Amino acid sequence: MANFALIGAAGYVAPRHLKAIKETGNKLISALDPCDSVGIIDSYFPEADFFIEPERFDRNIDKLRRSGNKIDYISICSPNYLHDSHIRLTLRNQADAICEKPLVLNPWNLDALKIIEQETGKKIYNILQSRLHDNIISLYNQIHNKGNDKIYDVELTYVTSRGKWYDRSWKGTIDKSGGVVTNIGIHFFDMLSYIFGEVKENIVHLSQPHKAAGLLILKHARVKWFMSIDYNDIPDFIKEKGQRMYRSITIDKDQSIEFSAGFTDLHTKSYQHILSGGGFGIEDARTAIETVYTIRNTSPIGKKGEYHPFLVS
Repeated sequence: MANFALIGAAGYVAPRHLKAIKETGNKLISALDPCDSVGIIDSYFPEADFFIEPERFDRNIDKLRRSGNKIDYISICSPNYLHDSHIRLTLRNQADAICEKPLVLNPWNLDALKIIEQETGKKIYNILQSRLHDNIISLYNQIHNKGNDKIYDVELTYVTSRGKWYDRSWKGTIDKSGGVVTNIGIHFFDMLSYIFGEVKENIVHLSQPHKAAGLLILKHARVKWFMSIDYNDIPDFIKEKGQRMYRSITIDKDQSIEFSAGFTDLHTKSYQHILSGGGFGIEDARTAIETVYTIRNTSPIGKKGEYHPFLVS
């Protein structure tokens, strides 16, 4: 049984990590969040210590280590811009880090973290759960087993509407979240590069606070993509169902990628992968982080209205 600590216990994704720690037969010893609305912990680990100040949490982790009851892993579910600091805190305390996406916001932070890994001998793992989805694995095998140079035409539309709270939170601040493409889209870009290979060209057609679009040319695919948190971008037939999210990924206009079912259960699978000696590390995370960083820092091209001609309406 491994000892875990959790940073970001009040966040949206924290319950998936709590569930994964429990289902893999491990124990949460300590948790941190500046917000004290963390009653969800009682459903999993009611005996866990809880802190709202990082200094006291850090002291607790250090005391546990010195008393022979060290933390083996710290799971990081904090806001994106704090991941780098919280990974450093983890490795300084001789624990391995299991961090949500994005691992960091800027590519050069990855190089610095690699040095800290080497210095401490500890590991940094990134949750890249879409790579463990059965349908994604099947598609990966389908593409790679053909062993040819075929270029696929891929269209990706992802609209997940958010309310007014979004702009008031850290997620609405680009320096803290990395913007809409990083915050809601990085797992799609990771999945695309994982399946279709390295990035050859990254063209941005639209870049706004609530939506973005572009063309991503990969080794084996040309990907037209559109992402938005604007409810107005949801197709009418989805609105008529009372739904606020629309996701469509097609290959060569006739094959759809479907991974809605089972996606929320992949954190436990990710933990099992890590605990069995696998897991995805810094280099696995690099391509997607470089991709969204480029999108965030590239001036868009094209005329107004051309950014989502493929959006189903």
